[in-house]
Amino acid sequence: MNSEKKLSKAFIALGSNLENPILQIQKAFEELAHIPETQLTKQSSLYQSAPVGRLNQPDFVNAVIGIRTHLTPHELFDELMAIEQIHGRVRESVNAPRTLDLDLLLYDALTFQDKQLTIPHPRMFQRAFVLIPLQEIAPDCFIPGHGPISQLVTTCIEQKIQRIPLENSFFH
Repeated sequence: MNSEKKLSKAFIALGSNLENPILQIQKAFEELAHIPETQLTKQSSLYQSAPVGRLNQPDFVNAVIGIRTHLTPHELFDELMAIEQIHGRVRESVNAPRTLDLDLLLYDALTFQDKQLTIPHPRMFQRAFVLIPLQEIAPDCFIPGHGPISQLVTTCIEQKIQRIPLENSFFH
């Protein structure tokens, strides 16, 4: 890893509801582990959640990972988009079904927005399928501009989400 660049902590959400979603997420864990100048540090359980917005589609499989990286937010975002492309991601409309969705949720305590990227992710604080897996791996997480994850989780308890019991995870 490049010692001249700052080592940053980031969290990434994963979601899939097409073409064997559990396998899509498991493959993505492996691909994320190979991003240059980046190390996976934490991985949540997999969760099944009902779709949001566009309801006439299959349930999603979701997870969150924690990483340490020397990449800038935009370099990391580019790596995430490349992995989505490997999985055949098609962006036909908002909330559409997808083979793989990778969202950069948090990057240190940075708050940032441009045409390509918004950090923290703009809707993460409203979504149980992000907050519950994130809380699992970072229970003391604070989302800039929104507050502690422990409080945010209570605002979306009506959203349907359940942990998927699996024998194997990336770190076991």
